[in-house]
Amino acid sequence: MWKHFFYFSKADRRAIVMLLAVLILLVCGNLWLKEKQGKALLPSATDNESVDSFLANVRKKERLHRRSSPMHSSPTVTVLFPFDPNTADSTTLSDLGLSDFVISNILKYRAKGGIFRTPEAFRRIYGLTSEQYEALHPYVRIGIHNRLRRQDTAMSRPATVFRDSTTLYPVTVKYVEGTVIDLNMADTVMLKHIPGIGSGLARMIVAYRNRLGGFHAVSQLQEIPYIDTLVNRWFRITTPPFRKLRVNHSSLDRLRSHPYMDFYKAKAIIEYRRKRGNLKDIAQLSLFEEFSEEDLKRLMPYLSFE
Repeated sequence: MWKHFFYFSKADRRAIVMLLAVLILLVCGNLWLKEKQGKALLPSATDNESVDSFLANVRKKERLHRRSSPMHSSPTVTVLFPFDPNTADSTTLSDLGLSDFVISNILKYRAKGGIFRTPEAFRRIYGLTSEQYEALHPYVRIGIHNRLRRQDTAMSRPATVFRDSTTLYPVTVKYVEGTVIDLNMADTVMLKHIPGIGSGLARMIVAYRNRLGGFHAVSQLQEIPYIDTLVNRWFRITTPPFRKLRVNHSSLDRLRSHPYMDFYKAKAIIEYRRKRGNLKDIAQLSLFEEFSEEDLKRLMPYLSFE
């Protein structure tokens, strides 16, 4: 093969040699690059140390996380301190170890106007366990302006509270025995201080009083449903009825709206006025068959013939 090489001209032989040299260089260079890349892919000692350090750090953090998790953590120790349940905020109550549910009930109770006047009143908070109350009781401090004070007024018994499934409601303080109030002057707030009278009955009493124009006898309370005679001893009447029925000027609807009147009585008065003019006195009403003697007796304090 080599003898044929010398048949080529000198220029051709030089070109062939150069091509072979270039080819050899390319092959050798390719082999060198592959060897270099192979070494680069292998981790060095420094790289191995970095990987080991990283993995060790990860394992250390995992161990710390497991120790700090609820399953591995030790119980939190609550340090108790004096507090006023009427002014303590949610953060203070939380620091005392109370749950969010109990804190919410305390804040709702205060928002509704409730006041803790004694340390014992704090135990009625819904959701507060007996153990929590016994632990907190020595630290309850009621502000002097919220404490119960025995006053010269009729109300001297401490306020109490009752609860349903969600919250607390203050119970109105009742008057002490022997208290007497004016039935025509008392509003619903005063009436609710009477033993045996709650919000519903207080509203009924005021509404009936307004329809009448005022009470003229305490016994009229028994004309209201559910009012027992036992409550009568708490009342007296020092002022007369404040509004009378103007017989000669009131309309049919106004006349019939009075509790002691009805449609037929009112119509009889209107017809008399239309035919004969104004009525002079209650004696004229006794001539009407619609009015009985008992009716006239009850109506007498409320009729005006002006």
